[in-house]
Amino acid sequence: MSIVAVWCRHKSDNIIGAGSGLPWKIPSDTRRFRNLTEGQIKVMGRRTYEGMPQKILMGKRVIVLDVDNSCEVFDKDNHLVINSAEKLKDWPEDLYISGGASVYAAFFTTPSIMPDIVVDCVYQGDITPHLTDLININQSIEVLEQEYFALPQTFELDNVITTIWLKKGKFVNQSVVKKILQYLETEGK
Repeated sequence: MSIVAVWCRHKSDNIIGAGSGLPWKIPSDTRRFRNLTEGQIKVMGRRTYEGMPQKILMGKRVIVLDVDNSCEVFDKDNHLVINSAEKLKDWPEDLYISGGASVYAAFFTTPSIMPDIVVDCVYQGDITPHLTDLININQSIEVLEQEYFALPQTFELDNVITTIWLKKGKFVNQSVVKKILQYLETEGK
């Protein structure tokens, strides 16, 4: 099993969201996320789950992390609610961590479930002004910079620079890395 974290953060402050939405509109970033996670099990928090349009998640396999298990799923055949990320440590299939900040923090601070691979998309532009409830992933970025190494190749599309990071000292499934790199190499072409 591989654990892959996928995010888009703002370059100067590591902001990933504003309330239940995004502080920017970048259609290629949304498409990148959708294509990288297509056919994969997505792990997300309750707020992220509830903030996504239902039509996007219908028929997709999703695990919702909700500490009090109160989240009501709308696709009972494909969506599962659990109350602890640590319950996923022996999950038999690849997992794609999809946010929000508390979910990333749970994975990045628990050694048994730290992601093997991080798809780090960094938006270089401005965020929508006057937003409140800004959400950052500073804690996860600190761990990323200490515990991971960046592959030298980066990819830029629509003011977003994407870098792949791999966990130091851990076996990383090369077929997963290759699939991600192949997509990024052809994205936007």
